[in-house]
Amino acid sequence: MDFMSILSSDFAKDRCQKLQDVSYLNLTLSIFILFGILVSYLPQHYRIISRGTSEGISPYFILLGTTSGTCAFANILVSPISRADVACCKTVSTFECVAGLLGIAQVGIQWFCFTVILLLFLIFFPREPTLPDNDAPNEHTWQQALIVAFLCLLHGLLVILLSATLILTRPDYLGTWANILGITGTVLAAIQYLPQIWMTWHLGHVGSLSIPMMLIQTPGSFVWAGSLAARLGSAGWSTWGLFLVTGCLQGCLLVMGISFEIKARRDKSNEDWNGNNARCVVGYLGSESAETDDEGGAIVENEANERRPLLNGSRKPSRTTNQ
Repeated sequence: MDFMSILSSDFAKDRCQKLQDVSYLNLTLSIFILFGILVSYLPQHYRIISRGTSEGISPYFILLGTTSGTCAFANILVSPISRADVACCKTVSTFECVAGLLGIAQVGIQWFCFTVILLLFLIFFPREPTLPDNDAPNEHTWQQALIVAFLCLLHGLLVILLSATLILTRPDYLGTWANILGITGTVLAAIQYLPQIWMTWHLGHVGSLSIPMMLIQTPGSFVWAGSLAARLGSAGWSTWGLFLVTGCLQGCLLVMGISFEIKARRDKSNEDWNGNNARCVVGYLGSESAETDDEGGAIVENEANERRPLLNGSRKPSRTTNQ
């Protein structure tokens, strides 16, 4: 099915009409979400680079997140709605085309940013047998990290190969394939945060996981899902449903991370307070160890006594003989 045959269908004509009726409210919201997705991942990228380690991030979280993002991106690319919107760009203005394809750009930016996390996870993966912040053993090995990267690459290549094959040979099955990708992505997203939640709970701290990223993305997932639902309708449930599930699970991880950070700050404050008290007690005991007299009073030597020669008191008076 080529572009012309797509454009000749009533469904495609209806999509082209919708692209021409630009909703400036939805356009503003879509642009805001697009930049919000990009900005939300920057704290996570910065945290891994600044700490010099990806400690605290589960490799299974990376694996499930990357494969889920790949399924979501492929889902919106092969969806009949998206393909009709792309085909309509031949007949509508450039502004209307760009406004109509912002949903695809949003999912693509999200996939790209998470792929960057995968690369940073590999580059800064702790290869020592113990974790850098403490002496706890490192539960995951460098070989496991490489296997995760290989599986993500293999999954991406398979999705690209199958999608291209269906586009060229069986375009009528693209709707079914898009739903399969959407359901697969939703399932992967549903279990994506489970290994990360368990690892964060086991470590008792967030490690290199960025709380600011989750603070932005948790409410943003629901806004994004609403924007996609308004654009795609109920027929695109497999696309926007993924982000509803992601927002709920990410919210659970966010609450856990914030509680651990508050506990860590409280413990650090108590340690500093105890340290100050210990120094005060040591100083007080040191002042009490000064030399005292028989009555317990501190002996203070007179400055004149200090300057008096030691042999002055033992000098005998000279005798004079009367002749």
